[in-house]
Amino acid sequence: MDNQFKLWIKDGMKDISVDISDQQTEQFFQYYTKMIEWNQVMNLTAITDMQQVISKHFVDSLSLVKAFPEILKYQSVSQSSGDVIKVMDLGTGAGFPGIPLKIMFPGIKITLADSLNKRIKFLNEIISLLGLTEIEAVHGRAEDLGRDAAYREAFDLCVSRAVANLSTLAEYCIPFVKRGGYFIAYKSGKIDEELSLAKRSISLLGGRVEDTVVFQLPGTDADRSLVKIRKNSITSAKYPRKAGVPGKEPLK
Repeated sequence: MDNQFKLWIKDGMKDISVDISDQQTEQFFQYYTKMIEWNQVMNLTAITDMQQVISKHFVDSLSLVKAFPEILKYQSVSQSSGDVIKVMDLGTGAGFPGIPLKIMFPGIKITLADSLNKRIKFLNEIISLLGLTEIEAVHGRAEDLGRDAAYREAFDLCVSRAVANLSTLAEYCIPFVKRGGYFIAYKSGKIDEELSLAKRSISLLGGRVEDTVVFQLPGTDADRSLVKIRKNSITSAKYPRKAGVPGKEPLK
């Protein structure tokens, strides 16, 4: 393993108060190496510099602990059968935030969903390479998966770093969440106006904004916001609308 990688990732995890083992450090290094290899033949990420990948992909993904510290208890797999958290990572792309979350919190069960099948092939290779269990990668559009009984209202937590306005993301993600569960959106910058515009649509979908955690990503000058939405009621069968509509006509 590259010694500089080891130093940078340990420092990054320290900045967000997450303990990382040598085995997990090695898994992250293998993930980084394989991603750069695949990135030469398909578009997985525009960020390839080692230090930037650590801060803007790995540490950023794990910053979830700021909004959802409950996940820290899943740092081991020794959870009782009645204490399992099911997580959906929608629009995962190259596996963010889902794979970093699974590496650091192996006690969670996670589904990675993406609309591009080539990315699913990459994700399955990473899952196999790192020896991850209780994780699956599924191919499909959010609008279709959100109406599938196998996934609809089946998750305790849905996360997404996908690039879309919050109203659209809410329509994609909230249908996956059980009543009493959470949808947490990773957003860049400060989002007061976007959040204000999205509150009615979030309510229509059965959710309520419980908290917004604003911080600067460690080692960068990038502002981040984590929007924590609690699902209080079942989502109407009207949502999500048919494929393409939430992106073109966000709920208001």
